[in-house]
Amino acid sequence: MIRDRGRIKWTSMMLPEHVKMLRDWAKEDEEEKEKELDEQQLELMNETILEAMEFNCPVAVTYRRQRNYELVVGKIHYWDEAGARLHIVDRFEETHRIGLSSIADARITEEW
Repeated sequence: MIRDRGRIKWTSMMLPEHVKMLRDWAKEDEEEKEKELDEQQLELMNETILEAMEFNCPVAVTYRRQRNYELVVGKIHYWDEAGARLHIVDRFEETHRIGLSSIADARITEEW
């Protein structure tokens, strides 16, 4: 059986610029593509957010943050109309300020 060092043995023969480019390329593959929402999805998401605000229900919001999607579960505390942001308080009393343009999905949830 051949036991070699894999990629390690090749990096010593490469220029540092090439190694950096390969690492950036691999990092780029890990990034998630931005999802495009149609009007029906936006309208459904709007209704969900308004219902959660009116009845103080916990909501699960998926949003884009620095090229990746994250999920936050909590109650909508405040709607900042000037900044177009939702302030969501999670179960640890931490406030998340999420821009409306970065929201990909919003659902009412039973878990809190």
